[in-house]
Amino acid sequence: MAGNAAAGSGVGPGMLHYVLGITKAYCTRVGGGPFPTELDWETPGTPGYHMSTIGAEKGVTTGRSRRCGWFDAALLKRSAQVNGLSGLCITKLDVLDGLEKLELCTGYELDGEHTDILPMGADEISRCTPVYETLEGWTDSTVGVTQYDKLPVNARLYLQRIEQVTGVPIHMVSTSPDRDHTIMMRHPYLAD
Repeated sequence: MAGNAAAGSGVGPGMLHYVLGITKAYCTRVGGGPFPTELDWETPGTPGYHMSTIGAEKGVTTGRSRRCGWFDAALLKRSAQVNGLSGLCITKLDVLDGLEKLELCTGYELDGEHTDILPMGADEISRCTPVYETLEGWTDSTVGVTQYDKLPVNARLYLQRIEQVTGVPIHMVSTSPDRDHTIMMRHPYLAD
């Protein structure tokens, strides 16, 4: 929560002129709880297993495997609302290299109704069925790419669709664990 960062640092929320949201190019969870876009991440050959192994999805402290799933734009839309996000940093884009198709969750069916934003309560979230858009994947490697126009066309289309669905512009993209492998569209320290 951006508001907690203000309270914890002793800076008033009025001083926050820019809030960068950091999220992976897919979703992960450790432990239980509702996870509408969860995939089978334990069976070799599945997209979830690809994310789990290529993304090295293990908890740093516990060593437990993280549950993996498709990108949940409806969840990010709620996070953007709650935190007042100015821009996004998308990490681990390179993990999606080689997947033939990508599913992007744009909303949910909940009790016979459509919603395009994550509900507030865990009970409601557990009843959500994701609504997906299918996008073409890419075979070219994105590892180490530092210029947006050097990304595969389908990777750029994926990022553009995330921006459209969430309403938050992407300002940074990470293409490997190396800090130098970052595409900077708008530097957060130079924000208005």
